[in-house]
Amino acid sequence: MGELPGMVVTGAAGRMGRLLIEAVLASDKARLAGCVVRPGHAWVGQDVGVAMGAAPVGCIATDDPLEAFARAQGILDFTTPDASVEFAALAAQARAVHVCGSTGFEAHHLARLEAAARHAVIVKSGNTSLGLNLLLGLTRRVAAALDADWDIEIVEAHHRMKVDAPSGAALMLGEAAAEGRGVSLDEMRDSGRDGITGVRRRGAIGFSSIRGGSIVGEHDVIFAGEGERISLGHIAADRGIFARGGLKAALWGQDKKPGIYSMLDVLGL
Repeated sequence: MGELPGMVVTGAAGRMGRLLIEAVLASDKARLAGCVVRPGHAWVGQDVGVAMGAAPVGCIATDDPLEAFARAQGILDFTTPDASVEFAALAAQARAVHVCGSTGFEAHHLARLEAAARHAVIVKSGNTSLGLNLLLGLTRRVAAALDADWDIEIVEAHHRMKVDAPSGAALMLGEAAAEGRGVSLDEMRDSGRDGITGVRRRGAIGFSSIRGGSIVGEHDVIFAGEGERISLGHIAADRGIFARGGLKAALWGQDKKPGIYSMLDVLGL
């Protein structure tokens, strides 16, 4: 039996980075091949297990992603759009599966991801939990079954430190609803209401964002009709679900052709 696929965690010292490290170390299907931190970080040169306040794990943190990626089969990257596009290019050079869980991408970021995906597998998802991705499938099906007389609102709540809104997962839900209706989310999106907004536009897909405390992640899709309402929801109580989903995606992508995939592909949905 060959060596287990080696995983490199970027942003290793961050909250998600630590969870990703723990997920890989707990897995019997992958090994920790590297941990990348920002230049000059205190972890550089340290065993990451010791840096996390535990026993040594035999993996030394580095601020050189090129060196780390060279020995990787999978990159677990939950950082920022600017960092992720740089990691995508290096992962493509290494022909490693790049699991990109960063959110807040703009058009110029997406263009660079698409360029990297010509040479390697990228699994891009604003949310890597199994439950949330099942919610995506349900949202698409319900939107397809109900016409525009049913108003769609997506309400999401996250911790006070989250810097982008709506969340990446909320936008994914909006895309699923738009696909179900056969419309463009860009044309039907309605968010950031304030003041005298006028009546609701028929067929609009609305977004509301809540930020506060330590909320891990909550998403509700509301279909509001005349005299009745359908609510679909998902609550994330443990950030470890995202790390475990990211690792599952990296393992799934090992034998796939270059391209950009989603968690729906990973889960066969």
